[in-house]
Order: sequence, then C-alpha cells, then structure tokens
Amino acid sequence: MPLETVFLDAGGVLIFPNWARVSEALARHGVDVTPEALARAEPYARRRLDDRQVIGATSDASRGWLFFDLILENAGVDRSPATAAALDELHAYHCAHNLWEFVPGPVRPALGALRKLGLTLTVVSNANGTLCAHMARIGLDGLVNCVLDSCDEKAEKPDPRLFEIALERSRATRETTIHVGDLYNVDVVGARSAGIRAVLVDEADLRPDADCPRIRSLDELVTRIRAGEFD
Repeated sequence: MPLETVFLDAGGVLIFPNWARVSEALARHGVDVTPEALARAEPYARRRLDDRQVIGATSDASRGWLFFDLILENAGVDRSPATAAALDELHAYHCAHNLWEFVPGPVRPALGALRKLGLTLTVVSNANGTLCAHMARIGLDGLVNCVLDSCDEKAEKPDPRLFEIALERSRATRETTIHVGDLYNVDVVGARSAGIRAVLVDEADLRPDADCPRIRSLDELVTRIRAGEFD
C-alpha cells in the first residue's frame, strides 16, 4: 500500500539544542566549550543514552538532562558546580521556551518536499508541554499537519498509546504510516509496538546493528520515499 503518513520525532530529527546558547551559558560560569564541540559530541551522547535499560528506567524529562551530562562528558567538560549552575540556568530557559530551537538548514526544504508528495506529516514527540507553541515560535508549525506533545497527551514514547493517538488525530492507518525518530529504544520500539514501521535517524552511522531502515538525514528520507522504498 502506498505511503500516506509520516510521523516525525521533533528533537534529534527536526530540531536540536541551541548549542550557541548552551556554550554562552557555560561561559558565564567560567566553562569554555565551543558550540561546535557540543554539536560533535551530540550523536555519541545519544548513542550512549539509547540503551534499553536506561530508557526503561527513566522518563523523558530525566533522560533529557542525562543527555546533556553525556554531551558535556563527550565534549571533554568535567562535572563541577559551575557546569551544574549553567545547566540550572538552561533548564529554566527550557521550561519557559524550549532549548531545542535550532533548525538545521535542510529541515524546512525536506518537510516541504514531503508535503509536495502528498504526505500527511505529524510530529509525535516526547516533550514538556511547550512543543506546540514552540513549533509556531520557530516557524515549523505551518510545514506539518499536526503536532503531538507527550506531556499534553499524557503518554510518552515508547508507550504505544501516543502512536495510537497520533493515528487517530492524523486519520491514518498503520499500514500506510512510518515513524521517523532518533532513538531506537524509544522510537523504533514504540512504533513497532503500535504496529507501525519505523525508520531510525543515525546521522553519524553509530547503529549498524539496528534491525530497521536507517537514514543519515531528512534529505535521504525524501529520496527513499520518492523511490517508493516505504510503499
């Protein structure tokens, strides 16, 4: 059956932490690390976070700050009262506005290309209750059909209930839907538990063991959908 609907995770797929803001917050507390070093560390921190036991023992909120700890560690930044103070400052900003506010250049054209293919695009994301307003703030709301924030829906991935809600809200069928996310044990496991095919974003090629299709970018997703790979 032809593909009709694409579910998309937000963080790690459409939006990323504002590493310039993170670097500036750390600098205010005497910690020197560049935005580029933080960005390079991100995929490796995500791979360490994407562990079945870690995912099973944490919530999305607690994983978020574990993720930042792992990024700082991978970027060579030692834990200290200074880094803790900077993270507290960033946490306050995130709760009010959402720190995941960097949109890579290819994202908007890729979303536009998917829409031109006649696909329904639904964001299915674990978030903190600010995602819908945040998508409008960064100008992505008009490029997707629907946004689901786990905090608003009272279910977070890998719980299949969030995907069930997304199917209903999108008026989609399992057979004609794929979900694209960046964490195997959250996105792939969750989608499959709801009977939905999953695609893993693995930009640094760190998950060759994954038993699902992998893509390095949204551009690659567009190319493979055009080729009918997910029909």
